[in-house]
Amino acid sequence: MRLITWNINSLRLRMPLLARLVEEEQPDIVCLQETKVPDPLFPAEDVAALGLPYHVYKGMKGYNGVAILSRHPIETVQNIPDWCGRDDCRHVAASVQTPSGPVLLHDFYVPAGGDIPDPDLNDKFAHKLSFVDEATNWFREIPPARSILVGDLNIAPLENDVWSHRQLLGVVSHTPPETTRMSAWIATGFTDAMRHIVPEPEKLYTWWSYRNRDWRKSNRGRRLDHVWLTPDLMPSLRDIRVLKDVRDWSSPSDHVPVVLDLDL
Repeated sequence: MRLITWNINSLRLRMPLLARLVEEEQPDIVCLQETKVPDPLFPAEDVAALGLPYHVYKGMKGYNGVAILSRHPIETVQNIPDWCGRDDCRHVAASVQTPSGPVLLHDFYVPAGGDIPDPDLNDKFAHKLSFVDEATNWFREIPPARSILVGDLNIAPLENDVWSHRQLLGVVSHTPPETTRMSAWIATGFTDAMRHIVPEPEKLYTWWSYRNRDWRKSNRGRRLDHVWLTPDLMPSLRDIRVLKDVRDWSSPSDHVPVVLDLDL
């Protein structure tokens, strides 16, 4: 099974990029974040034309939005939480049938958190911390098995997940309140599969700011996009690739796709 996770930063705007990605990589499943499209306007026919006719999605106008697109039938997981009581379209889940049995797939878009890393001064940062706390408690109460969690989690947890650990310790996405929470979330029953394939101290990024004119030369990246597997799926892991060159495509997202290959 080949799975791609990507913060596409507007599905309708970047449909040509998705088409190129699907043509080049031939994925079985694509998990998207920041689709920015309300459900009645979801381009289901256009996505099906790419060879991905099965969909689970939740979206709203202009912001957020997540979607799972599949080449094969999938079943929507019902009764997932309304995180922080906001109904802001940040999580969908699906059950995927494989020859070795069903796999549960979670697609998350964690709040970015604004600019000020102080929950008393910044409601967006408070929301982010609360979101991660709620997700952690939920997975702790229902320990995951045969599960994959992917998405834009908006936290770069490790020292070499950012271009400068020292300079970014006080910058939202790499602060201790965020990174310690992510460690607790992973510890509910997941393995950081990307760092299994590319262990530290190698630098590993999936996001480069639009503010960097020559993003490749400055290379001030962060690993905000993640792939987690439960230990029972780790023997099936074959490869994970970060498609860095996609950042050079026409009108790109500031995130690049991550490709996961499993032998299930």
